[in-house]
Amino acid sequence: GSKDGSIQEVNVSPCPTQPCLLHKGTSYSINVTFASKIESQGSKAKVYGEMLHVDIPFPIPEPDGCKSGIQCPIQKGHSYSYLNKLPVKSEYPSIKLIVKWELVDDQDQMLFCWKIPVQITS
Repeated sequence: GSKDGSIQEVNVSPCPTQPCLLHKGTSYSINVTFASKIESQGSKAKVYGEMLHVDIPFPIPEPDGCKSGIQCPIQKGHSYSYLNKLPVKSEYPSIKLIVKWELVDDQDQMLFCWKIPVQITS
């Protein structure tokens, strides 16, 4: 689904094996290196937990990509490192699901989209 960019690398840490074991009350580091195919003034992250083919929005502390390692405005042909945190709240249920992470440009088009299987645990 990465229409306006191409992903070079996705790094979730700590996550030595998949599915990622996400411990409640812990924050995980997200690092995505991508190249932009477009110009954009800004970018915004949208994160979902995918369960039974339903996307449930996952709140993240900082949805603004320009405050997450990306130097804005985004320029065509440049590579960027997007850095963020995925906080796993203690009230989340202990379940297996897919985390879907999107970054959209100022036209609401996908700069990148990736999914990772996770297991939320105590």
